[in-house]
Amino acid sequence: MIRIVIRKFLEVLLFLLVITFVSFLFVRLAPGDPVLTILNVDELTVSQEQVEALREDMGFNKPLLVQYGYWLIDFIQLDFGTSYSTGQPVMEIILLGLPATLELTFGALLVMIIVAIPLGSLAALYRNSWIDQISRILSIIGAAVPSFWLGLILIDVFSARLNWLPSMGREGSATLILPALTLGLAISSVYVRLLRSSLLDSLNQEFIRAGRARGLSELRIFFAHAFRHSLPPVITVFGVSLGSLIGGVVVIEVLFAYPGIGKMVVDAIRQRDFPLIQGYILVMAVIVFIVNTCVDLSYRYLNPEIKIKEREISR
Repeated sequence: MIRIVIRKFLEVLLFLLVITFVSFLFVRLAPGDPVLTILNVDELTVSQEQVEALREDMGFNKPLLVQYGYWLIDFIQLDFGTSYSTGQPVMEIILLGLPATLELTFGALLVMIIVAIPLGSLAALYRNSWIDQISRILSIIGAAVPSFWLGLILIDVFSARLNWLPSMGREGSATLILPALTLGLAISSVYVRLLRSSLLDSLNQEFIRAGRARGLSELRIFFAHAFRHSLPPVITVFGVSLGSLIGGVVVIEVLFAYPGIGKMVVDAIRQRDFPLIQGYILVMAVIVFIVNTCVDLSYRYLNPEIKIKEREISR
């Protein structure tokens, strides 16, 4: 276990070094000049001397590697810089928006679990039945419909026509329902079919037939053995698709004017706010890395064969 922790620690150091350099390079090479945005050249008359003076004060006249070195030193000291548009520390802005994004993410995951687990399980238990056919049709529709279009439909029905739910902002739990439902339904279609396929594979294993021969009930066989055995592929796909989930959060936050860090970074891109964009990329990269690490560690519990192999290697 200590070896795993040390290896993961070294991996995260290398990962952060690579992601900071690549993201810094891409952000700096992107079109647009933050100096002109800060000076509001479209509204004010600004001389070239003022532009060059501000660019020198901000360090933009130095080579990219030198700029990255200064930024990396600040990052090691947990200083993400100051937002160009608001003048607030980047970490303070991110910490203000992060709870809303996590709230929306967990809400979407809850919707996905409520939809995917029962529907995928019933489709596997009653293979080729009308339940299986309905799950297949819903999965195809869910995979084909873009999340933003689904969000517009839900806004039109439940907010504009029925006036049941608010469609914008973050004021109370009611404002979370539509965005979480939109994102949760959009991602659940993948996991319904995946869970069904994985459960069918588990139900055909030798240990399932052995359990039935021993007289175990079908409920115990399904929940205690088959369902647990079917989870690793689902969790693997979740770890891989986490980036898509985060991208979906950005789209949904903009659509519902939900004040999370996804909407924040879209505004930052418009304003060429480099420190805020850089901070967002790093925070999301760390979150993805932590989730993938948890996925790797969860295999030790869900798949006992890994523990057996590790013991054999240690001998």
